[in-house]
Amino acid sequence: MKLHYYEETDSLYVELKSTVSAETLEVAEGINVDLDSAGGVVGFDIDQASIRLELTTLETTALPLHSTRAG
Repeated sequence: MKLHYYEETDSLYVELKSTVSAETLEVAEGINVDLDSAGGVVGFDIDQASIRLELTTLETTALPLHSTRAG
């Protein structure tokens, strides 16, 4: 899983798997979900992320992480 923040558009993309998306659905105003060809969720995009979310802290609980990277 990867989090991509784009300051120029103030959007946050949460990439769940590195697969090409085949379809994008707007599930709420400013929130889009990318689906693969089988209908599985590839990721989702949140517009106006700095207004909707607390972006200064990232917290995980009990994830079976093998590695972490920042940057």
